[in-house]
Amino acid sequence: MTAQSHGEVRSWQAGRQAAALLTLVAGVLGASASMAAPIHADMMGNAFLTALNNAGISYGQPASAMALGRSVCPMVVQQGSTFESVASEMAESNGMSREVAGAFTIVAIATFCPAVISPLMPNRLQA
Repeated sequence: MTAQSHGEVRSWQAGRQAAALLTLVAGVLGASASMAAPIHADMMGNAFLTALNNAGISYGQPASAMALGRSVCPMVVQQGSTFESVASEMAESNGMSREVAGAFTIVAIATFCPAVISPLMPNRLQA
């Protein structure tokens, strides 16, 4: 084997090792990123269920309660939406009293989309 061909083999092996390392790193990063979203979702869901319990709001299936809570955010960002309209829809659509629907809506907003609290209820948060 000549010095040139030996150098080419070494260069080729180094390239393969670099590619293998890059593939490994990409796999690890991909796996950690795909696990981060469900972990964050579980933490938010658990926080929501805990807040419902703390507010004295009973619910049947945790997964159904979380899905219902997550459905509040798209409703509140619709054009012309108000807290009252969202709470009213929650009450009518889900068999809740207006009081429970209002509390449920507040807990859902505070958990899943807290940035809309102030614009949605500007007069309710004044000291």
